[in-house]
Amino acid sequence: MELCHSTVVRRALLAGIALLCLGISNAASADDAPVQAMWATKKLNFTFMGFTARYSCDGLLDKVRKILLDLGARPGPDLKVGPTGCDRGFGTPSRFPGVAGTVQVLVPLDDKAPPPETQPVNAQWQSVVIAPRGEPLNAAGDCELTEQIKQRILPLFTSRNVEYSSTCIPYQLQVGGTRLKAEVLRAEQPPPKAP
Repeated sequence: MELCHSTVVRRALLAGIALLCLGISNAASADDAPVQAMWATKKLNFTFMGFTARYSCDGLLDKVRKILLDLGARPGPDLKVGPTGCDRGFGTPSRFPGVAGTVQVLVPLDDKAPPPETQPVNAQWQSVVIAPRGEPLNAAGDCELTEQIKQRILPLFTSRNVEYSSTCIPYQLQVGGTRLKAEVLRAEQPPPKAP
């Protein structure tokens, strides 16, 4: 029996949505105790090179900034990143857009005393899904970006148990074909204040 094109597309979209729903949780692992850590400055110099998707400088900056925060970068004025390689106007895809700057990331103290001016931070391992995210076809377009995030951005962070798989083929969209998940060291959130 032959399936019509719309049925195949509908099934692929539903499979992609199911994969997205399975990976939304950013919960801490139950068996992990808090970790003493400190903030460390890391330099970021990232240039995207791909075939399937094109990004404007501001579009890539927004995506990378969100991922940096999800991976546990210190928010606020300590996150100093900006666009690079902008050879076209605002909102227009560039040939080699990039993001450069500095980020503050947590590194474990490993039972050693921090430098005197450093305030230790309580941190926990948390599972973060980097891909797939969002609408399945857009997530499929990010497959090359996801691969480059795994290679060049994730190593800036204290991470473990990295799960990565990809069926990324240039100029083709593979819904649900790319997956990246890792446990990263993130600052503990203070308990919510009682009303």
